[in-house]
Amino acid sequence: MYEQYYHFAEKPFRLTADPKYLYESQSHTNAVTLLREAIARREGFAVVTGDVGTGKTTLCRALLDQADRKTFTALLQNPFVSEEDLLGNILRDFGVVSRIDERLGAAGPSRQALIETLSNFLESLVSLGATALLIVDEAQAQPVPTLEQIRALSNLAADKVTLLQIVLVGQLDLLALLRTPQHLLLDGRFSIRCQLTPLTADETAAYVAHRLTVAGGAPVVTFTPSALQLVHEYSGGIPRLINMICHRALVAGYVAQTMRIDADLARAVADVLTLGTGQAKRPVEGRTWFSRLRRAPRS
Repeated sequence: MYEQYYHFAEKPFRLTADPKYLYESQSHTNAVTLLREAIARREGFAVVTGDVGTGKTTLCRALLDQADRKTFTALLQNPFVSEEDLLGNILRDFGVVSRIDERLGAAGPSRQALIETLSNFLESLVSLGATALLIVDEAQAQPVPTLEQIRALSNLAADKVTLLQIVLVGQLDLLALLRTPQHLLLDGRFSIRCQLTPLTADETAAYVAHRLTVAGGAPVVTFTPSALQLVHEYSGGIPRLINMICHRALVAGYVAQTMRIDADLARAVADVLTLGTGQAKRPVEGRTWFSRLRRAPRS
């Protein structure tokens, strides 16, 4: 609706994970650096945690996009699958499903057959100097048997070389889950632990500018410093909430025919989203944000 008005190639604050929009805050930079080093050194297990909306899935997709040609990658996002489906999904992402079809025909493969096929594939990578990376998103929702199967995959090795790099990504309660008795063996495997934290006020301003630039509209539309400060306060520095507020603010600016997003617009749309400063909820006031826009300055 507003893309043409602001000269955007696309909406800059979509909620879908898109690696080209990854903004590397201090915590994101630390996580990406540690994970890249761990993958290069074949350190096996790593875990990334963060609150809802801090950009974990976007980081996952960026890691996959940045993988070189000698790194085979798999991304698991659905936690509600059987152990057989888990293994099948990994093999499909690695591109070896056809091997299963040739060996087993139309019959559904057993778990052991899937594991053997995966093991053979991973062993074949050693002579090629290639590696395999598995990223498990929403890991805190994985059932106990599935997490145990993932742990078992870490045992696959050849000549003391780790064959499969595994990164678990999940919400903050993943850490508590890993400390439970049934997951102590898994918890002991992690050599790298990273946590994504909310953005600071300066990072929030840089994040907004980054997304506007990637979308192509930074020289046209302007968020005032006071608006950016309110965006930070209302969002608590959570990227997903920043996206929600800024998207609504751009819609509001389009309705008011202004290229300048100021504090009044930011406050009005935050009220509609019932966001208070520090993410404290407050009721929406009686007037709609459309009525407030009539007072907004025009560019």
